[in-house]
Amino acid sequence: MMNYNRLFLTLCSFCFAMTAMAQTVCHADGTVTFQYHNDSAKAVSVDVQFAGKHAMTKDAQTGLWTVTLGPAAPDMYPYHFEVDGVSIMDPQCNEYFPNEGFKNSLLDIKSQNGPLMHDICDVPHCRVEYVSYYSKSLGATNHAVVILPPDYHQMGMQFNPANLKKYPVFYLISGTTDTEEVYYKVGRVNYILDNLLAAKQAKDMIIVLPYGNPYKLKPAKAGEASGQPATRFGGDVFSQDLINDLMPYIEKNYRTKNDRDHRAIGGFSRGGNQALYNGLTNLDKFSYLCSYSSFTSTDIPDVYDQADNTNQQLHLFWLGVGTDDFLYGNARDYMEFLDKKGIRSVKEFTNDKYGHTWMNAKYFLAKTLPLLFNKKAAEEAMTHGQPAPAATGKEQQFTPGVMARLFPKPIISPEYSDEGITFRFKAPEARQVTLDCEMLAEPMPMQRDSDGVWSIVVGDYLYDTFKYCFIVDGTPVADPSNMYLSPDLGFKYSIADNPASPFNFASMGDIEHGRISYDLERQEAWYTSPGMKFGEMPNFIQLIPGKDDTMESWFTVGGANAIADRMVADGKAKPCILTTSGLEFMKNMPQNDQMPEFSIKTLRADDYPTWSQRRRALFRMLLKN
Repeated sequence: MMNYNRLFLTLCSFCFAMTAMAQTVCHADGTVTFQYHNDSAKAVSVDVQFAGKHAMTKDAQTGLWTVTLGPAAPDMYPYHFEVDGVSIMDPQCNEYFPNEGFKNSLLDIKSQNGPLMHDICDVPHCRVEYVSYYSKSLGATNHAVVILPPDYHQMGMQFNPANLKKYPVFYLISGTTDTEEVYYKVGRVNYILDNLLAAKQAKDMIIVLPYGNPYKLKPAKAGEASGQPATRFGGDVFSQDLINDLMPYIEKNYRTKNDRDHRAIGGFSRGGNQALYNGLTNLDKFSYLCSYSSFTSTDIPDVYDQADNTNQQLHLFWLGVGTDDFLYGNARDYMEFLDKKGIRSVKEFTNDKYGHTWMNAKYFLAKTLPLLFNKKAAEEAMTHGQPAPAATGKEQQFTPGVMARLFPKPIISPEYSDEGITFRFKAPEARQVTLDCEMLAEPMPMQRDSDGVWSIVVGDYLYDTFKYCFIVDGTPVADPSNMYLSPDLGFKYSIADNPASPFNFASMGDIEHGRISYDLERQEAWYTSPGMKFGEMPNFIQLIPGKDDTMESWFTVGGANAIADRMVADGKAKPCILTTSGLEFMKNMPQNDQMPEFSIKTLRADDYPTWSQRRRALFRMLLKN
């Protein structure tokens, strides 16, 4: 039987005893003091992108480990702590790097000379929406993030839908092992666009962030490891999903201009390869192509050998890479190949942003957004495009060996089978590893094999969704093999969510899905279910986050949107709106003959000790009377 009263005693005793003294501090001179509290650790270091890995020093009385590094140029940098050989995120940092594998926190060093391109400024802000759609190409439900310009919903108040403004669309793809969230949470594309629009330096546009590795959403076949990074381009599942499923979904559900002059595609790293390949093989659909730190195939029929036709179809062909990037040799070679074929392009190089990094990705994005859907600006940039620099013979090339080193064979955790859930964690030097989760009465010891991989099989809770972590010699660690992180304040747990669960998107089949809209200014989430009719007043459910939750928690962990999608599709619930807003404006509205009747119900996360109980409470609340 599940024990719902356990409140993570082990983790609480470790994490919540930390004080503000353990927070990392950025100083005015660009130096950063990293601080981490751990009484039991024997050795702690910090690994940050601007400085590399450095040992930290412990205060014997307070247990506080510290080191000051820098100065560094103002920007955003990924970092993590290494505690006795185990990589962990900073438990005192709320900002993190979404990824299929590694778990990093984010450091934001502010400029003393005015805001940076990605800073959150006092300007109108884009709205961020999370969408789910059934992909026939994938045979499963896929996900994307949609960035809407500030005036998108303002224009939506007009009465006649035919007069509403329509927008061009930029499909922007993240890199290998990145999720669909990375260009938003790390690349800050929404804030960069905010600032450019406010300065009248870019055109209004919708930006769509696809998930570049949908293979990971498909269950592994017997004997296969799931989730290996996608390396094939052209005819692959991602390309089919993009063209045949995601684009039609966006054009059906948003006010878009649906012709090649109003579509752009771009990406970083693997996403740049995916963008270039899909753009060049679909020139009837895209006329703006952007590659950030990438390259693509030199064998695309009817493109490279028909330079005049290709040049006429492309308003912008933009290529950027750092000279210290490990992909520089391949990217330079591709630029030279285009030059020899007579295909015009714009080329941009950096040498001060740490190579293959998101500092470069943000910089390139800020350079290209002003050129998109602006034929005059794009043509001027293309006219002044320079040839590729001459090869020196010393350029690093991306080879299968480099690929294998950067992306070793993954450990599968959690893995679901009829026998239960197998959790795995590699820590050869650890003395003890236990599994801790909200469903257990106490942590369960894991067993180590000859390769240093600790594992445990849990037979219960197979179809529940719950938060968990590993306790490694007393230190809580999120599962590095699990891409699903709980967006908590402070320490971030991993999420176990069986794809076969009735409320998991993977098992839902071809049904309609609602959308989650995040209002970043008010820190509010709004979910609108499918089946809403114009003029019909839906039922409202106010979802109050718990004390350590964010506005995302009810959806990312609680699966409130998945529950409502399924119940509405099955006819068990009426169309509804779920929100973390206080709804004061709704509560004060008089209900009369002119105002349709509506109800507001409230569900407080802190009234229930586990997410399993919270989901069941929501299910009961959504059921038709």
